[in-house]
Amino acid sequence: MGDGIAGEVKLDLLSSDDRIVLDRLRERGQAWIVGGWTRDLLSGYHPSDIDIATDLVPEEVKAIFPRSIMVGAKFGTVIVRIENSESTQYQCEVTTLREDGGYADGRRPDNVVFGTEIFDDLDRRDFTINAMAIEPVGTLSGNDDPLGKLIDKGNRGVTDLENGIVRAVGDPEKRLGEDGLRVIRAFRFLSKAEGGMRSLDSGLSDAISSKMEMLGKVSKERVWMEMRAILAGKNSKEIVRMMDEHRLFEKITPGLSINHDVSYSPDYLVNLALIYSLENFSGDELSDILAENLRLSNAERSGLSFLHSHRELELDHSLESVRRFRVVVNESQKRSLIPYLSGRGIDTMHFEEACGELGELKSGGEPLIDGNMLCDLTGLDPGKELGRLKNWLHRIQVERDIDSRESLIALLGEIGWENSDYRYWPNLSWP
Repeated sequence: MGDGIAGEVKLDLLSSDDRIVLDRLRERGQAWIVGGWTRDLLSGYHPSDIDIATDLVPEEVKAIFPRSIMVGAKFGTVIVRIENSESTQYQCEVTTLREDGGYADGRRPDNVVFGTEIFDDLDRRDFTINAMAIEPVGTLSGNDDPLGKLIDKGNRGVTDLENGIVRAVGDPEKRLGEDGLRVIRAFRFLSKAEGGMRSLDSGLSDAISSKMEMLGKVSKERVWMEMRAILAGKNSKEIVRMMDEHRLFEKITPGLSINHDVSYSPDYLVNLALIYSLENFSGDELSDILAENLRLSNAERSGLSFLHSHRELELDHSLESVRRFRVVVNESQKRSLIPYLSGRGIDTMHFEEACGELGELKSGGEPLIDGNMLCDLTGLDPGKELGRLKNWLHRIQVERDIDSRESLIALLGEIGWENSDYRYWPNLSWP
C-alpha cells in the first residue's frame, strides 16, 4: 500500500460525533473517511456530511451502534446513529468495503462481496476525485491536533483535483456501464464549491456520449436528484450547456427545447423553468411533462407551472398591482418570480422598487366584509353572485388599502353591481 500513501492531513474539521464513530469502529476493525468529505477537505473548504468505509460487516457495525438503521445492509451500508450525540439529528453512512459483482441492470451490483482491502474498494468508485480515503492516526476524540494518512492510488485523485479534471477510475465505459447515473453525475462534479469549473477528461466525455442509453436504466427520481444538485450549484448555466452538447437532455426530457439565452439564479426550480422557457405549453402542461420525466414533487410541479405561466408577463408596477401582488401571490412564488423574469431578460427594477417601498396593508389583506354580512347588506342568497361580489369588494379594499368596513360598505352603492352581470365583475387576482 506504500505507493498509495500521499501524506498526512489534518482532521481538526471532524465533528466530535464523527470522531466518536471513527474511534469506536477502529476499536473493532479498520475505518477510513471516504468520498465527498475527503474530496472537499483536500479542495480547501469545510467538508459536510461524512461517509465512512470499514472492514466490519453491517451486523458488526450494528452491534457497536445499536440505534443504527440497516437501510442498505444488503449492499453493506448502515446509517449510524449514536447515543448521547451533541446533535440530536446526527447520523452518518458507514459502508463495508466492497468488491462488486456484475451490473446486469446498470443500476446496482448483481451481488456484493464484502472486502478487506481499501484499494479494492476505491478502485470500484466512479471518479478519481472521489476515490481517495483518509485513514485516521491514533485516537481522535479529545485530540487537539488529529491527523490522518491520505490514501490515493498513484496520486491520481490529488493530481486530478489540482488540475481540475473529472476522470473515471479505470476504464470510463466500464464505470458508466456499471451505473447509468454516473452519466449525469459526472457533470455535477464539474462545479467547484469555491467557484470555477473542472473539465471532463476526454475519455470520460467520449464514454458519456457512447453510454447515453444507460440513463434509461436509472430511476427518474435519481436523475432528478442529480439534476437538482446541478441546477442549485455554481456554474449551472455552463454545465447545462455542456450537458446539452452531450445530448443528455434528449434522453432526460425528450422533445423539449433548451433555452441557453437566460441568466440563472441560485434557485434550482427557477433555473429548471428557465431552461424550458421557450416551450409554448401552458404552465400546467409543461409541469405535467417535466413531472413525468423527472418525478417532480407536487410543490415543485406547482411552482414550475406558476413561473412558466408568467413567462411573457409585462410587469405593472402601479400601486394597485403591487398591493394585489402582496396579497394574492404566496411567499414561495414571490421569491421565485423576480429572478425568473429577470433571467428571461425582463426589466424588473421598477416593480422591485415599488414592492420595496410598499408598506404593510392597513387591513393586513384579510377581507373586511364576510359573506354573512354581505347577505344582510344586499339581500343576495349564498351562491356564485354573492361570492363574486365579496371578491370584488376585497379587490377594492386591497387596491385602495381601505381599513374601514364602513368605507367599504359605502362603495357598494357606487360600483353598480346591481345592474351588471356578475360573471364580468373584477376578481381579486394578480396580475
